[in-house]
Amino acid sequence: MKCFKAEVSDTEEGDDSDCRMPIVFCREYNVRFCGIERLVSTNTAAAKGDRIFKKLCEVKFLTEETVHKVRKEIDRKSLVEVHTERYLRSLRWSLNVAKITEVPILLFLPNFCVDRGYLRPMRFQTAGSLVAGDLALRHGWAINFGGGFHHCSGDRGGGFCAYADITLLIKRVLSGRISRVMIVDLDAHQGNGHERDFMDDDRVFIMDMYNASIYPKDKEAKVAIRRKVELTPFTEDQEYLQRLRRNLDASLEEFPPEFIVYNAGTDILDGDPLGALSVSPEGVIQRDEEVFKRAIAAKIPIVMLLSGGYLPSAATVIANSILNLSTKGLLPRRH
Repeated sequence: MKCFKAEVSDTEEGDDSDCRMPIVFCREYNVRFCGIERLVSTNTAAAKGDRIFKKLCEVKFLTEETVHKVRKEIDRKSLVEVHTERYLRSLRWSLNVAKITEVPILLFLPNFCVDRGYLRPMRFQTAGSLVAGDLALRHGWAINFGGGFHHCSGDRGGGFCAYADITLLIKRVLSGRISRVMIVDLDAHQGNGHERDFMDDDRVFIMDMYNASIYPKDKEAKVAIRRKVELTPFTEDQEYLQRLRRNLDASLEEFPPEFIVYNAGTDILDGDPLGALSVSPEGVIQRDEEVFKRAIAAKIPIVMLLSGGYLPSAATVIANSILNLSTKGLLPRRH
């Protein structure tokens, strides 16, 4: 299978015979500027990947040598493949970035501080999504310990999402031999960014399962969803998993994909302040297993992006889910 070249998102040198797993992470993912990252929760894109990495290192599942580290942030040349010049210019103004992050205090910071402390980590995570896509094509699966910015489209950001990594990843995949891509968006929020970008593209099938009572309630973007699964607040494990299995099987039957982008938000967890659902940690682990076992069984390359998750426990749940996937033989190694 032909792989696309990640270009600016190349990882550290190595080849497919080395000891690295198709897992992507670097510490440049972390949002850090004067403690203000605490205002957007220490377990959003700000620090979640770092915590997951540390937890998996503690149990010796990963080491510094067994992950792919992103060497360079995504560059402007790559970003204009999906973003308008007008939108990218708008990020030079702290006011606009404050609106995207919903952190008003950013309005009062010089833009160079906002760029270095917030936008640069987002560009590294966006680069990581491209690396993960390339790895998934070569290994059958990959996980980026960041990304999943599903509220960002080509001409607008929102919901802490400044760059449209999902759109860019899919466009790169479709530039090769892949012609059918499925987005399985299981973040608690509607993925209105990629939906707006692929509104009229029949090569992309979107299954979106989300709490219909919360942000963003984007009716226009819903038109792009091929299988819409709208949940009521505080949906629990049994109903959640039943609806997931039924709709995932129906989606795969209707549109057999050649590549899956799995947006695996953990804001579905019970007690998450933004997701307003009531899925247990065990339910999240089972959710990930349901998605992976179908992709691996059908030999469909799958890339997992972490997206939202705003509880201190989210990193532990994700780490335990990855360990479960490994134990169940759903993270196979190809040499």
